[in-house]
Amino acid sequence: MSLRPQYILPVAAAALLTLGGCKSAPAPSESASTPQPAVAAAPTQINGEDVVTLHRQPTSNGAKPEFLSATILPGRGMNLFQITANIPGKGNVEVFASPSLADANAKFGGPADLDGNASFSFGGAFLVPYPNRIRGKLSSDGTTISTEWHGKTLTLPANWKGKNAGAEPHAMHGLIMNVKTDDVKTVTTPDGQTITGTIHAGDFGGHWPSKTDLAFTIALTGDTVDATITAKNVGDEAEPIAIGWHPYFNIPSGDRTQARLHVPGEQTAEVNNYDDVFPTGKLIPVKGTKYDFTAPDGRPLNDIFLDDNWSKLQRTDGAVDVKLIDPAAKYGIDVLGLSPEIKTVQVYAPPTKEFAAIEEQYNFGDPWGKEWKGMDTGMVTLKPGASTTWHVALKLFVPPAQ
Repeated sequence: MSLRPQYILPVAAAALLTLGGCKSAPAPSESASTPQPAVAAAPTQINGEDVVTLHRQPTSNGAKPEFLSATILPGRGMNLFQITANIPGKGNVEVFASPSLADANAKFGGPADLDGNASFSFGGAFLVPYPNRIRGKLSSDGTTISTEWHGKTLTLPANWKGKNAGAEPHAMHGLIMNVKTDDVKTVTTPDGQTITGTIHAGDFGGHWPSKTDLAFTIALTGDTVDATITAKNVGDEAEPIAIGWHPYFNIPSGDRTQARLHVPGEQTAEVNNYDDVFPTGKLIPVKGTKYDFTAPDGRPLNDIFLDDNWSKLQRTDGAVDVKLIDPAAKYGIDVLGLSPEIKTVQVYAPPTKEFAAIEEQYNFGDPWGKEWKGMDTGMVTLKPGASTTWHVALKLFVPPAQ
């Protein structure tokens, strides 16, 4: 914002007072004379890779909501960092809760970025080969945990723990959050742009039993932001794979209490507490509880804290349709899980924040934990040459008046 009008008004007033016979003009205000801090320029590269922004021109003249841009960080696991949209009566809005690119880049590589953790604190990080938490035996130096899959020992970074004293370190949100992408290409389409890229993940830095290629496609049009990730086992051993996403959806009005959430899940996974967020293995029906968000028009978030996992998901036209609705802003967004492998939805929404992170993913938390007693927890087994595709789409809508 220009400071010029704020500066001219005091000067003009001083001149008028002098002409009217005043002996002196008032001293300039401190705010007018104090130099303003420079705003850091947005980086064009992050982690050595170009930042890519997909663009399109609005076509509805404000008559309907439409997406305008999508910013992707190929240097950070193809993090879909920000999306903008035009909303009737409100104008341009940021769909995701993200800092500026400059502020985000300052966090990358810092002390809070162990194994790429900063990537899932804003924007929309992709989570491969496991979303959510994995527990295991902690190494003597406290840096890794070990767990087993089909008789094979997997050693994973112990990159997360709760804030309480004595909290248990564990693995969190996958192994690509700070990984670079190859073969990045952008093409223009009739109503927007599409980016593709490949992460040759190999054995994920020695943590995984086989070798994997990840093919990304993110397409922007006025009606839809569409994202797919295809994981292919290019090694010679079987491997487990799960895929998810961690987008922080803004509540444009800033009034979290009246925002409504719809989750078509009939049960939640009980956790030991909201610090560890470790599942107990007990699945609880939501009917009649505060976790029942199955009503078609959702339920107000009010002051409820959420860091919960829904399952037994009901599909509409084949999709797991999670809705975030902001009646005060006349804004709604559908988060459509299109892959049949999507078995759970995690929602993180603290009452002091104006966002809801809606994570459509394959799996339950701690998928190999003994608490599940051998239950299918959503991890997919890929034999050599086999692949699996995670597919989620976003659509905007104007909610009916309440």
